[in-house]
Amino acid sequence: MSLSIALTKGRLEKKTIEMLDQVGYGTQNLKTKGRTLVFEDTLKPVQYFLAKSNDVLTYVDHGVADIGIVGKDTLMERGSTAYELLDLEIGKCRFCVASLPEKKLLKKTGHIKIGTKYPRVAREYFLKQGIDVEVIKIEGSVELAPILGLADGIVDIVETGTTLKENGLVLLDTVCDISARVIVNKASYKLKREEVLQFVQDLESVVKLRADKNR
Repeated sequence: MSLSIALTKGRLEKKTIEMLDQVGYGTQNLKTKGRTLVFEDTLKPVQYFLAKSNDVLTYVDHGVADIGIVGKDTLMERGSTAYELLDLEIGKCRFCVASLPEKKLLKKTGHIKIGTKYPRVAREYFLKQGIDVEVIKIEGSVELAPILGLADGIVDIVETGTTLKENGLVLLDTVCDISARVIVNKASYKLKREEVLQFVQDLESVVKLRADKNR
């Protein structure tokens, strides 16, 4: 029985292909894709397709894809009905709170404004802190929001923190660490359990091997 797997385009796509290569999957069609949208594995009964992260969730939730590989940030913001089975430990970064240093954001009393691409994550974080927050959804460079006075601070994904420093912002807190996850459609997990678990175990072996090397 074949598997359909949705991969997130871009950086995660490349890192996932590297992992699949390590455990004997035939990813040649993915590497020479051109404008093709759907790709057959050359060695195993697996079909891949590439999508934006939000669409990966949609395809998996609706059963078009049995399995998806997507960032934890997308899962936290969008939510999903799928099972989350494995942390691939690639695409690592953090959800962070940042602001201009003079704002003293987390010590302010009363109402604050937060700019972010992730309103659900931001709202839940400040709710747990007991802070009255107005979340402003921003699609572009969120660092602009506090600089131009639209918001008191931001919640954003941070990898190195260089962009924040270059714009005069300081890190105040880490909401949580994020990385790529393997998710599985609930029906597929029942109907294709053996194939799904084999795929997960294959990738898990790469995760463990890398962890052993880093010890």
